[in-house]
Amino acid sequence: MSDQLIPPAGGPAAPYDALLLLSFGGPEGPDDVVPFLENVTRGRGIPRERLKEVGQHYFGFGGVSPINAQNRELLEALREDFAGHGLDLPVYWGNRNWAPYLTDVLREMVRDGRRRIAVLATSAYASYSGCRQYRENLADALAALAEEGLEPPRVDKLRHYFNHPGFVEPMIDGVLTALAALPEDVRAGAHLAFTTHSIPTAAADTSGPVEDHTADGAGGAYVKQHLDVARVIADAVTAGTGRTHPWRLVYQSRSGAPHIPWLEPDICEHLEALHGAGAPAVVMVPIGFVSDHMEVLYDLDTEATAKAAELGLPVARSATVGADPRFAAAVRDLVLERAATERGEAAEPCWLGTLGASHDLCAVGCCPARAPRPAAAGADSPYTWGAGA
Repeated sequence: MSDQLIPPAGGPAAPYDALLLLSFGGPEGPDDVVPFLENVTRGRGIPRERLKEVGQHYFGFGGVSPINAQNRELLEALREDFAGHGLDLPVYWGNRNWAPYLTDVLREMVRDGRRRIAVLATSAYASYSGCRQYRENLADALAALAEEGLEPPRVDKLRHYFNHPGFVEPMIDGVLTALAALPEDVRAGAHLAFTTHSIPTAAADTSGPVEDHTADGAGGAYVKQHLDVARVIADAVTAGTGRTHPWRLVYQSRSGAPHIPWLEPDICEHLEALHGAGAPAVVMVPIGFVSDHMEVLYDLDTEATAKAAELGLPVARSATVGADPRFAAAVRDLVLERAATERGEAAEPCWLGTLGASHDLCAVGCCPARAPRPAAAGADSPYTWGAGA
């Protein structure tokens, strides 16, 4: 049993009695790398030797992914923010693919008496891998607890926060800082390359609710949300510098079979195109990532930066949000917003851009999987709870 106390009934976070920070996970030493990748690729039949090749990215950093340390920092930032604002809500942390594993943490939460849990995923945008897959993992964990004879708690995934001011404003500051780090003679003409994880175009087209689905590689809610955030940041940078910087949404970290179409252009191809067009400098802006995990450190700071050096193109990379206090405050805001909604009270969501606040409950058909699996915290969840849950 934990020494944390269950908060009293009522209060601004009611009906929630805990927050779960749910993330991807990553290896914390060389011996963890291949087992971690086996967890990530389970069911795909990828040979162990191939996983060792893929793992070279991690071995180049001592076999340690930075994501777990970054989640520990965010965990402490959340606890500090909650305590500083009188929010008596314990915060737990679990991962999909490495320790602390989601099922283990949910088991701990149940044994601590937690019955109504708000879940924050460290993925801000709509997509199968960024939303529904987290919900599938939640369903798997709840099923495992039920098999053990434990009553599954109710879990509610907090809405997508891609356009929350507490997520966007730190990125604006990051771009301004990165621009200032460029040589003065190229700063004014620098282009902005907003980057996010590439995904198969078929998955992008079916991202978000059914009404946001598109065809022919247009990218659905995934692309639309990223473009809206990029536009907000670019406009704010113009306001802050007095200069208009050309920008484009580009992609990174592609994986999978080469014959399957994925979102393009790749960041390295984009750098080549900009250099060929005479761009004097580029700021890479990883808007698709909450923290500086391996995709940022390797694909941008290592691979893309090396490509820029080869081209003789000055580049800088802006910071991700990480454990910025404004992001911690945004999470508090998301919890209180959802809590008010669950109590039947009016909530006033915070958002920037043109798309408005995202949905609280994923509808049937939202970010569908190729092979349907049960997913918790959505309209199609196999778990239902009574009004008093």
